[in-house]
Amino acid sequence: MGFMLSKSMDQNFKKQQEFMLHNARLQMERQILMQNQMRERQMAMQIAWSREFLKYYGTFFSLAALGLTIGAIKKKKPVLFAPVVPLSFVLAYQMDMGYGTLIYRMRGKQRASWSQNTTDWTFHTVCPTSRALRRQEEPRPPSAPSLRNDTVMMGVLSSVTPL
Repeated sequence: MGFMLSKSMDQNFKKQQEFMLHNARLQMERQILMQNQMRERQMAMQIAWSREFLKYYGTFFSLAALGLTIGAIKKKKPVLFAPVVPLSFVLAYQMDMGYGTLIYRMRGKQRASWSQNTTDWTFHTVCPTSRALRRQEEPRPPSAPSLRNDTVMMGVLSSVTPL
């Protein structure tokens, strides 16, 4: 009678373990998807911020360029026009960030860097699924032991004294 009860409890325990493992895998997959979604939202927020900043910086640049140009013409000193050059580079960067393809070019360079240095990076370029994670967890056949490891183990085993 006790054996039957124990067997039933073992079966329930194994089912419970499988259920918990399945739930853990689903939860991990959902967390990964949620992290990817949050990253996409952050990128969208960064682009929106760049567009908003561009409005204010564009206004500043326009007024500064106009004022410096008028000042350079009135005083006949072309040096006054010099600050417009670095300010225009910042404006061009902000325009590219907000309305251009800067984010997509950065992503392309990132992926190219990952594909060239695959040994240096351990990140995934695609979202892993629970099925892919299960394949990684499956035990692999052991490799043939090397002579060096056997020799070391023999040395360890021979140095142990029996009780």
